[in-house]
Amino acid sequence: MEANELYLICGIAFLIVFLILAILALLMRIIILIFPEKRAGVDAAMLVAVTTAVQSLFPGTKITKIEGQK
Repeated sequence: MEANELYLICGIAFLIVFLILAILALLMRIIILIFPEKRAGVDAAMLVAVTTAVQSLFPGTKITKIEGQK
């Protein structure tokens, strides 16, 4: 096997790996578009945890509104 053939094989293998990675990146992008990220809302467990923590620090306090930071 000559050195030129070895360079050719390595170059082709590099290009094939690059092509496979590009296809996988495109596939991931399509999956992200089909199944978008769910926005995290305020759930019941978080409300109970915040209410309990505030009640333990400030007894008798009434929680009226809880907002998440963006």
